[in-house]
Amino acid sequence: MPREVSKGKPTTRRYSDQEKAAAVRMVRALRAELGTEHGTVQRVASQLGYGTESVRLWVRQADIDDGHAPGVTSSESARMRELEQEVRELRRANEVLKRTASFFGAELDRQHKK
Repeated sequence: MPREVSKGKPTTRRYSDQEKAAAVRMVRALRAELGTEHGTVQRVASQLGYGTESVRLWVRQADIDDGHAPGVTSSESARMRELEQEVRELRRANEVLKRTASFFGAELDRQHKK
């Protein structure tokens, strides 16, 4: 069931994985039926009441994930985000350890000089 889309204004609506997958299937089916890619994304987006660029990005990412186009897959991207988060946490932990070692090293020097 289509919903009203305000022209020119971006929305913050979150689409479920099922909604995205259905839109991608519809675009692919329409492409196969028409034998062309021209206008299929826009047509499906307007039928569903979704943003054209959102649907275009979902189709592009699905093509990458399915190996039909070069690029970073969704799983690779998720793994990179996890690793980047882990690196940030490890750097923070190392900084804490350096400061702690410095503090206790200075404390030991003071006790040693007494």
